[in-house]
Amino acid sequence: MTEMLGWIATAVFTGSYFFSRPGLLRAVQIGGAALWVLYGILIGAVPVIAANVLVLSAAAWTLVRDKNRGAGRSRPAPTGISS
Repeated sequence: MTEMLGWIATAVFTGSYFFSRPGLLRAVQIGGAALWVLYGILIGAVPVIAANVLVLSAAAWTLVRDKNRGAGRSRPAPTGISS
C-alpha cells in the first residue's frame, strides 16, 4: 500500500508537467506534493516530508500570487476603428 502511494505521487507530480496552463500545473503539483508528504509520513522520512512541504508551499504561493495578479488586471482597450 505504501509503495503504491509513492508510485501514485510520482505519476501525479510528473504528470503535472504536461499541463500548459500554469494554474492547473500548480494545482496538480500541490496534489502530488501532498501525496509525497503523506508517503514521507508513512515511511518516516523527514527529508521527503520537508522537501515536499517546501514544494507544496511554493506551488500554493505562486498559484495564489498569479490569481491575485490576474484579478487586479483590467481588460485591454479594444483595438480597431473607434467611433
